[in-house]
Amino acid sequence: MQVFETISQLRTFRAEQAAAGRSVGLVPTMGALHAGHGALVKRARQDNDVVVVSVFVNPLQFSDLGECDDYRNYPRDLEGDAKFLELIGVDAVFAPRVEQMYPSGTPLVWVRTGRMGEVLEGASRPGHFDGVATVVTKLFTIVQPTRAYFGQKDAQQVAVIRRMVADLDLPVEIVAAPIVRAADGLAESSRNQRLSTKERDQALALSRTLFALRDGAFADVTQAAAALDASEGVKLDYLTVVDPKTLEPVAAAARPALALVAAFVGPVRLIDNLLLD
Repeated sequence: MQVFETISQLRTFRAEQAAAGRSVGLVPTMGALHAGHGALVKRARQDNDVVVVSVFVNPLQFSDLGECDDYRNYPRDLEGDAKFLELIGVDAVFAPRVEQMYPSGTPLVWVRTGRMGEVLEGASRPGHFDGVATVVTKLFTIVQPTRAYFGQKDAQQVAVIRRMVADLDLPVEIVAAPIVRAADGLAESSRNQRLSTKERDQALALSRTLFALRDGAFADVTQAAAALDASEGVKLDYLTVVDPKTLEPVAAAARPALALVAAFVGPVRLIDNLLLD
């Protein structure tokens, strides 16, 4: 496995793969890798000749362009991530520094995501999806993947990127992999590392509420949201049901429908979602 820190190194590698006619699967990550990332890599390995994983904590998608504790405290362990990726059969890791991705500082030209990026997570984190769309477009341009793999846990991100690829005619296939959950139902997330043992138990309320909503245990979304907000240690941001393609609100009884939740458990903001089909 090769680890590249510069764009020129990665492009040289990619040109070699193109000359050999090999397909390339890209798994974009911010590091702190877990079983969910492993599932994405496994799927990419099945579909492609070559697998590239990017490891880059993108400041543009954090508050104040990274001048915040959430960015500063985001777990970083490139050495551990590289060992994990080598064990599961990744061919190349692209791990650029911020100065490599944004050599002139904060870019003047961004990819804007419009209303899809302004609701839900975008309402709670203004500018977040513009930062995501901008860095993902850069990664697509640098790596030129045949396919790119994203986890369904970030359902809004998947919807936004699918629409971005369609609207900008980007030559890449977007593949969404199902959420990987621990045996107790908690969605795998890099942020779980920041939860204490007690907070991790409290965080189970998110997935329990989603599954109960799907199974008809609540009269409506409002009742489910109230129950979750009353759970010990949980401070609800939102619980809503939307169309999975447009992110427009729909009734919980509508199909297809996607329930999305965001909440703080202790100091950590967690998200989860579940298709209600």
